[in-house]
Amino acid sequence: MVRMKHKWPQEGDLIVATVHKVLNYGAFAKLEEYPGEEAFIHISEVSAGWVKNIRDYVRENQKIVARVLRVNPKKGHVDVSMKRIREDQRTRKIQQWKIEQKAEKLLEFAAKSLGKDLDAAYEEVGYAMMEEFGDLYGAFEISAEEGKDSLIERGMDEKWAIAITEVAQKNISPPEVQITGYVDLTSYASDGVEIIRKALGNINGEEISVQCVGAPRYRLIVTSSDYISAETLLKEAADQAIAAVLEAGGEGEFYRELE
Repeated sequence: MVRMKHKWPQEGDLIVATVHKVLNYGAFAKLEEYPGEEAFIHISEVSAGWVKNIRDYVRENQKIVARVLRVNPKKGHVDVSMKRIREDQRTRKIQQWKIEQKAEKLLEFAAKSLGKDLDAAYEEVGYAMMEEFGDLYGAFEISAEEGKDSLIERGMDEKWAIAITEVAQKNISPPEVQITGYVDLTSYASDGVEIIRKALGNINGEEISVQCVGAPRYRLIVTSSDYISAETLLKEAADQAIAAVLEAGGEGEFYRELE
């Protein structure tokens, strides 16, 4: 269960909840990000249209995304709406919640390596990570890419920084981008096909793949950790292939994108 630093959500927030009781006039749902608290969805807030039978829209154990309408901490009441939310917002919130669930599990792994439990992890570093990086997963991503110093520089205890970074680097893949470019290669020599084949075959690197679109056009696909590196690799590969064909008396031209 992903935990938020504050005990209660704010009006307008999107929340993830699990329905545990359905009545004729509404439903109660446990707030996934606020342990021990629940929300109430009135039947009028379940769907935009007229709802005759609430059980046609809500069932027990169903995960829902809803918008917070009112919060009364003194009475322990949180009123939410399922209808005042767009589908893209619902999808994005669920995806975010699943990512944070993964991050919480990683935080628990880091805590265990230090002989601590998840409660201690949240109190000692978890909430601070959320404040500093926006969410838990963001902190793990940065530590996986930049190392423990990126956490220590932000004030994290070194032991925690080392534990979190070790877990992050084992469990989080580096970001990946893919770009495409094209080269037109023409050779007028009697062995022109072989010249072009060698020119393309000499392009080095696991990050680059070559596909024939239809002579004289060939597609170059580059996969890298960032756009700058990808663009550099793409241009170098295209220049290398074109230079080989030009040297043999042919022609070549590079296109970053096709119109």
